[in-house]
Amino acid sequence: VQLQASGGGLVQVGGSLRLSCAASGSIFSINRMGWYRQAPGKQRELVASISSGGSTNYADSVKGRFTISRDNAKNTVYLQMNSLKPEDTAVYYCNALLVYSYSDYRRFWGQGTLVTVSS
Repeated sequence: VQLQASGGGLVQVGGSLRLSCAASGSIFSINRMGWYRQAPGKQRELVASISSGGSTNYADSVKGRFTISRDNAKNTVYLQMNSLKPEDTAVYYCNALLVYSYSDYRRFWGQGTLVTVSS
């Protein structure tokens, strides 16, 4: 299974970016998908996640600015980021929890995409 992330780049404060992450390979079912980020010198943190049914949760720092969504038919998760701040600068990683049986769950990570917000 591969997760291919795209959409990162350089943006000014207050700008917007949309990240995409498509899962491919041997996929039966994807439970939860999400985005994490890691800024220089900091630990990786959860940004947002979404269940197969569409329930979402967000880090407090991005609530009201970021929106996570997914297209189950395309095995793709998106992160719309608005009103970007310098502190949003980080490498963003997508993540998927795949289900192979009732007791077999496996987590996969994408390669990371860099988001840089300049002031």
